[in-house]
Amino acid sequence: MNKSLSPKLILSIIATGLLSFSGVVVETATNVTFPTLMKEFNVTTSSVQWMTTGYLLVAAIMMPLSAFLKNRFTSKMLFTFAASLFAVGLIADALAPVFLVLVTGRIIQGIGAGIALPLMFNIILEQAPRGKIGFLMGIGTLITAVAPAIGPTFGGIIVDAFGWRSIFGSLIPVVIIALLIGAYAIQQNKTPVKIRLDFLSVFYIAITFIGLIVGFSNLSKNIGVFLIAFILGIIFLTLFVKRSNKIEQPLLNLRVFKNKLFRQHLGAFFLFQMGALGMSFILPNYIQMVNHKSALIAGLVVLPGAAIGAMFAPISGSLLDNFGARKPIIFGSCLQVIAMIIFAITGQKLVIWTILCLYILYMVGVGTSFGNTMTNGINQLQNSESADGNGLFNTVQQFAGAVGTSIVSAIVAISQSAVNDLNYSAKTAVGSQHGFLFLLVLLVSGGVLLNSATKKK
Repeated sequence: MNKSLSPKLILSIIATGLLSFSGVVVETATNVTFPTLMKEFNVTTSSVQWMTTGYLLVAAIMMPLSAFLKNRFTSKMLFTFAASLFAVGLIADALAPVFLVLVTGRIIQGIGAGIALPLMFNIILEQAPRGKIGFLMGIGTLITAVAPAIGPTFGGIIVDAFGWRSIFGSLIPVVIIALLIGAYAIQQNKTPVKIRLDFLSVFYIAITFIGLIVGFSNLSKNIGVFLIAFILGIIFLTLFVKRSNKIEQPLLNLRVFKNKLFRQHLGAFFLFQMGALGMSFILPNYIQMVNHKSALIAGLVVLPGAAIGAMFAPISGSLLDNFGARKPIIFGSCLQVIAMIIFAITGQKLVIWTILCLYILYMVGVGTSFGNTMTNGINQLQNSESADGNGLFNTVQQFAGAVGTSIVSAIVAISQSAVNDLNYSAKTAVGSQHGFLFLLVLLVSGGVLLNSATKKK
């Protein structure tokens, strides 16, 4: 039945969206502060990276817990806890006297963001009218799509004007407003069930993500560390899968993987997310190292693409509601592939305006297909499995971001060291072109999966 949207549901999505937005913005905005933080706290590059790695690890570990948390606690209780934690983390970072406090604040924020992002999508899937789910999932995707591009620009402007602590301080009022809105608006449709948390599964998944993320983050630095951490992650992932299939109340219902259409959507989503985060690494570095522009200019060049692509997310969600998933998903996939082909062909001689226009084309494709891939993938499951499907999509999103960035940065770094008769800028251009070719393979593979998954049987 197609009901109208209730004001409280809209406010609930705004509240959870603001918190999710803050989490993604602060994750990318802090990257521009690394040189400043290294000087102020006298830490190395590998140490300052824990500002991001620690956050990603904790957020990724929290994502698989989302199905359990949704069933065990009320949405309002979860949101209040997440927003309060996030605010505490921001305050700790804004006032941090030493580097350890700074990293601890980021980890606390990771817990809050790891709860908030799946919660936003769970509220939409559970409470939205059937005919509005695509549109609202598009709004959710808009929030997570535009934030990574806004982050570096926002961070650069704030740091130059007010100092790095203001990045955290400026978001505290946003989180408090979100907390107040959520406390008023978030409602509960289902009664929580007292189920037991399997701590052994939590341990297995935690070691899995620690191994895989630490491993991939060392791909271009230390191949030995990469192999050891990667193998450790795979071993504990195997233990997690075996444990989940054996117990009655698993942390994540992995039986959803028996659904072929869901698997294809999730696989394509993983590949597209690797592509999107890979691009967010290549382009700012290309603009700075090859085109010799400032970090602020680099952020401003990619900003229009991110903004326009994000605006297409709710529009394409409405197209899914009215015309089905195949047309917007395939159209968006084709745009991404076309843009990446041109990036790959012209990779060694890109100028600012070419990058800006091609990235707009690419991000329109992302905005048209990304959220719809998630929505249509979850739609292949039973209603009782939607929370597990949502948890898997959000987990994959976090993990794919770390993997995509690490592999692309390794490709660029290897190319920079392998080509000897060129200057550093030219080597970076060559490495970037190799990165574009790698991402093109990912996008074509994702498009093939989605073409098969959305065909009428």
